[in-house]
Amino acid sequence: MAINRYFIYLSYRGTNYHGWQIQENATSVQNLVNNALSILLKENIQTIGAGRTDTGVHARFYVAHFDSVASNLESDSKFLHSLNRILPNDIAIHQIKKVNPSANARFDATLRGYEYVICRNKDPFWIGLSWFYDAQLNVDNMQLAAQQLMNYTDFTSFSKVGSETKTNNCQIYKAEWNESGNLLIFTIEANRFLRNMVRAIVGTLIDVGRGKITPDEFAQVIEKRDRKLAGTSAPAEGLYLTRIEYPDNLI
Repeated sequence: MAINRYFIYLSYRGTNYHGWQIQENATSVQNLVNNALSILLKENIQTIGAGRTDTGVHARFYVAHFDSVASNLESDSKFLHSLNRILPNDIAIHQIKKVNPSANARFDATLRGYEYVICRNKDPFWIGLSWFYDAQLNVDNMQLAAQQLMNYTDFTSFSKVGSETKTNNCQIYKAEWNESGNLLIFTIEANRFLRNMVRAIVGTLIDVGRGKITPDEFAQVIEKRDRKLAGTSAPAEGLYLTRIEYPDNLI
């Protein structure tokens, strides 16, 4: 019997979850998606996600892959509807697409993008979905510091201490702040990210905005490759995974 590989595209609000990845004695998005797929397909489905997200982090766009003997899932709107009925309201499946048997949602990704949202005025509709931070910030200096990220590849200073990654090198393609009403949004895109990297970068850029360090000193933090010199990580609730790209030939 032929085995088919599918990419599944979803989004989730991470408030109630200990991230994407299955963890012992904790509720994860992956575990709920695996269970829902297994119930409907009557198979033991084990998804492989594009990467971890930390506890409380959200995903507007996430990709995982799984294998199944079912052959027509991408054209089965009833299956997609049933899958969403099983899952809680804070997880939504948007699409299922058949891919090459060797396609891998984690290792074949060529670009990932995040947004970090800061709410500068108290707003009940952004509670749990942003970092409420109403102190004065020099956004121009934060922008200058952010631009320097693209001059480096070793981001040990923003890596979670004790992480088991083989390399702390990443290629950052975009890093910028934008203001939208009472929101301050940081967008960053790279070929890969280290654990806790974006939140550590945002926390350190906030130090720049507050005048605790200069944009040049921000660059020195990167160069010294010491997590203790960087700022405190920004809270998880403001972070969103927003973009993952793959080569066209996977589909």
